[in-house]
Formats: sequence, C-alpha cells, structure tokens
Amino acid sequence: MIEKKEIQKKPSTKKELKFLNRNVAIFVFFLFLSFVFWYLNALGKEIEAEIRYQVTYTNPPKEREFVEEQPVDIFIGLKGTGYSILKLKLKTNTTPFVIDVSKTGYKRVPGSRELSYFILTGGLSNSLSQVLKSEFKIESIKPDTLFFTLNKIPVSVPVNQDD
Repeated sequence: MIEKKEIQKKPSTKKELKFLNRNVAIFVFFLFLSFVFWYLNALGKEIEAEIRYQVTYTNPPKEREFVEEQPVDIFIGLKGTGYSILKLKLKTNTTPFVIDVSKTGYKRVPGSRELSYFILTGGLSNSLSQVLKSEFKIESIKPDTLFFTLNKIPVSVPVNQDD
C-alpha cells in the first residue's frame, strides 16, 4: 500500500498572498485597538502605584551651607485613579520636590563627627499632599529618613591694606 502524504496547500497566486496579508493586518489592527480600550478602562479604576520624586533642599540654617551632594530620591506609594497617576508620572520627571529645611524638624545625627542631619519623611506628608493635590491618598514614603550634611560657612576677615 502506498501511503498518502498530506500536502499542505501553499498559496500559489499573488491574489491569495494579498488576502492573507490583509487578514493579518486587520487582525493586528483590532488587537491593538482592543489593547487601547482595555488600557483606557483600566486607567479609569482606582489603583496603587509608586512614584519616584527627586528631592532638593533649600534654606539651610544661618552660617551653614549644604555639602555638595548627589540628588536624593524618595518613593511615594499612592492610591488614586489611573488617569491622575499617569498624569503625575509624566509630570514628576521634570519637577523635583523641594524641602525647606528651615521649616522642617531636622535633627542632628547623634555621635556624628560631621555636621550630619536627618529629616523623618513621615512629617513631610502634609507638604507632599499639597504638591500632589487632593486627587491621591499617600500610602507610604520610602525611605523613612533623609540624611544631609551641612558645613560651616568660612568667615572671611577683612584685611586692611595701608599703602
């Protein structure tokens, strides 16, 4: 007995190839469209997200200056609608969160030889809420402590030059 091999039919004409390509293009278009509708629906619901904010310090105490330091990042856990969180994520890449050191309850790190200070981020919730508007509920702030170092400003003594 001779076995019959199944032969797959290959498109033999250009017309059949165009029909297949068109079907694939239509499928990809509607797949993309369904993804867009799903994403828009998901943004309308309340979600939790974590936003990274860059922190800068201002207004050091009198006769002190900030040591040149690298930027500090804080991560804020938020709960809110997807649209507002997406808008905030797009905005936070450009605007840093400014901490006015003179208005915070900063404390000196005990036992440090340098002039190292710290701020507890739990006390920043109110000012963060004002920056973020009332669209969100702040769930968490990481890290819980921010450290910075201050130097004494060197006092320059005027030199009298009598010629």
